[in-house]
Amino acid sequence: MMEAYRLTRKDGAPGIDGVTAAEYEVNLEANLLDLVDRIKSGRYRAPPVRRAYIPKADGSQRMLGIPTFEDKVAQRAVTMVLEEIYEQDFLSCSYGFRPGRSAHQALRTLQNVLWAKRLYWVLDIDIRKYFDSISHSHLRAFLDQRVTDGVIRRMIDKWLKAGAVEDGFLRRTTEGSPQGGVISPCLSNVFLHHVLDEWFETEVKPRLRGTCTLVRYADAEIGDTRLHHGVAVGDVDLQDAVELAQAQ
Repeated sequence: MMEAYRLTRKDGAPGIDGVTAAEYEVNLEANLLDLVDRIKSGRYRAPPVRRAYIPKADGSQRMLGIPTFEDKVAQRAVTMVLEEIYEQDFLSCSYGFRPGRSAHQALRTLQNVLWAKRLYWVLDIDIRKYFDSISHSHLRAFLDQRVTDGVIRRMIDKWLKAGAVEDGFLRRTTEGSPQGGVISPCLSNVFLHHVLDEWFETEVKPRLRGTCTLVRYADAEIGDTRLHHGVAVGDVDLQDAVELAQAQ
């Protein structure tokens, strides 16, 4: 837990409890011991995030969720466990929010593939509102395949149900990943590993007559192929991919 605390950013805005990193650090050892005890015993209650908005370049607003500092530490600890499990499974096409991987590496891979294999078609995909629309039931089914520890699963379920406070009202969530914390991109990678990455390898590639490569950074993907014509990625329904992943 001390390592999770060390890796947690200390300069972020406080959550709904108003406690800053500096205030939490005053009794750091006692706070972390108490946190571990509440997590293991099941007494930990995942607090809702504080919802905030920031302007985007196109004039719209991006919705943010701000967890409490202690919740950030707890999420970091669970994320560290999940990374030990899933880094063995994740495919090489995935670059977003993974240890030792970056957007620059994704771009370099894409550049090398385009130059070396003389690919003619590039399909740029971004899943609209992906983090807000992840199916909890499908996510739990995917986690069932690799994560059986009751403490970890209980914590994940609490974060999925925590909701957000906006204008003084608590709004529960029935889909999407926990907003604002480090657990969110980790769970999102688990979901897309099954629904997109494995689907691409098992369903899309066998249908093509030429070379095809997928490069994914979080919910943004680029597929490139050497074919002038053939079966397009869009010809395979994503719901079929979910059902395929559950069956595997």
